[in-house]
Amino acid sequence: MNINKLLSARVPNIKTNPFLEDLIAQNNFLHSQINNKKILVIGGAGTIGSNYIKQILKFKPSKITVVDINENGLTELTRDLRSSILMDYNPQYITYPVNLLSDTFDKIFKSESWQVVANFSAHKHVRSEKDKISVEALIKNNVFGAIKLLNLCEGNPPNYFFSVSTDKAANPVNIMGASKSLMEKLILSKKNNFRVSTARFANVAFSNGSLLDGFIYRLNKKQPLSCPSDIKRFFVTPEQSGQICLLATFLGESGNIFFPKLDFYKDQIYFKDIALDFIKENGLEPIYMNSETEAKEYDINSNLGKYPIYFFNTDTSGEKTYEEFYTEEEDYNIKKYDSLGFINTPTVQISFEEIEASFDAAFNNSKLEKLDIIKVIKNYVPDFMHIETGKHLDQKM
Repeated sequence: MNINKLLSARVPNIKTNPFLEDLIAQNNFLHSQINNKKILVIGGAGTIGSNYIKQILKFKPSKITVVDINENGLTELTRDLRSSILMDYNPQYITYPVNLLSDTFDKIFKSESWQVVANFSAHKHVRSEKDKISVEALIKNNVFGAIKLLNLCEGNPPNYFFSVSTDKAANPVNIMGASKSLMEKLILSKKNNFRVSTARFANVAFSNGSLLDGFIYRLNKKQPLSCPSDIKRFFVTPEQSGQICLLATFLGESGNIFFPKLDFYKDQIYFKDIALDFIKENGLEPIYMNSETEAKEYDINSNLGKYPIYFFNTDTSGEKTYEEFYTEEEDYNIKKYDSLGFINTPTVQISFEEIEASFDAAFNNSKLEKLDIIKVIKNYVPDFMHIETGKHLDQKM
């Protein structure tokens, strides 16, 4: 399916791709910072990480090492890269199916002096928030993982350290977003020690595990579609996601938080509109269902040319109906670059040891509840206004 064709009618930046303007303008600088350098990418088998790798290979680094817990994803990444011309210049290239939090990762990191370290390893879905166990896993990945990586960089600083954030870190209402807001603070605490940056993100259309990616699986399995009717988001393509992160790694000053320069009112699209476009793009007529049960009982095979879809109003914990990249209280700049805005940030004073101890004390409490973890997060992210409904996305189609 042609993602660009499907989205371009509704999403102007898909058609024009403004990020190319900055890539062209910064081409010589990017070449000087990447060519013949050694690159470490963590979480590189995912949609954003893999597209970042494709962008950075255009500038011919001498070595690129990719770490991800998804062994199958690393296998497909390698097949994809080797089937293209991106590595025909024969750089050193190796993948490791290793967890960032493991001792084995330390050996990978310490095996080289890296010029660029880019981290895409994260729990990145709101659905990761379910109960105290799922939240513990989320915190250990997003917060403890960041602490470990920053401590390793402190001992052998790269020229550039980048770690992807999320739009949900701005005015966070879910634990995933709040954990990323805390991650931003951890990164900013090192801005005067070595070069750091991050980027708050739009939805990457049809990325691995996304709602839109799920549409393709449902269609192939002849299962009904299900979609919130009241949620709108900014969208970029997988290729644009890699371009944004590449630019955010190297442009600006240490501590900048980048974001796509999109219009809050004009560029946000409802999921329901894309769902209907998706059905029609596949030559089908949408048939509206009144419940999940009715949708599942609809006989797709007997109604050729028609496809069931169930729309609902969102009612799950931590779900914001719109997307935002910054708050009015933040010192943001949307004039310097064609496609990206950024936030000028203060240096943050924060104790890694205290944060780890606070969370560990909660995790080791036999009477732990999810609310106890939320209280710990709010100690470090005071603007975290959690939305709790008692429901989560694993309870829906």
